[in-house]
Amino acid sequence: MDFIRYAERAASLVNADLVDEEALREHLADRSWLHRSVVAGDVESVRAFQAELRPVFEASDVDDVALVVSSLNDLLAEHPVTPMISDHDPDNLHMHVANRAASVAELLVGEALMGLANLVCDLGATRLGICSEPRCDHVFVDTSPNQSRRYCSDRCSSRANVAAFRARRRAEQVDPPTTTRAAAASS
Repeated sequence: MDFIRYAERAASLVNADLVDEEALREHLADRSWLHRSVVAGDVESVRAFQAELRPVFEASDVDDVALVVSSLNDLLAEHPVTPMISDHDPDNLHMHVANRAASVAELLVGEALMGLANLVCDLGATRLGICSEPRCDHVFVDTSPNQSRRYCSDRCSSRANVAAFRARRRAEQVDPPTTTRAAAASS
């Protein structure tokens, strides 16, 4: 199991706008083998889970380690995960977080919980965050070496940097630096 990928999928799941079965299939675009298994009940279950999982990211974003741990433990108790060895490729045995009979929702919930639980144990409980770009509320997983990630995407990072640059430029035009005023006065 690739727990970092599962943790990142958990963030993607929280950010997904799952209005119907087609939206869930679109969310699973890179996992086409799951498309035919999606049913309306999966959408309802996943939407409920999104609401349960977001507070974990919020707690991590404010460095509340105890709340991250207790929230994940509560979710693990509510949604038990049953890891199984997968033999669909006999030359590449590996672990799945749910058995073959699991619904798409159970699979997504299991992956999210196992990914986040392992990430918290391996990298720490403050590796989850909420985008710092004021117009965005997406969550993310921070796997950077120095735990410096602040934005959910390059797009939001660029948007925030451009806004900060423009704000600095406006401030300079309203109140030019004192060295410029002094040089202009001596001319």
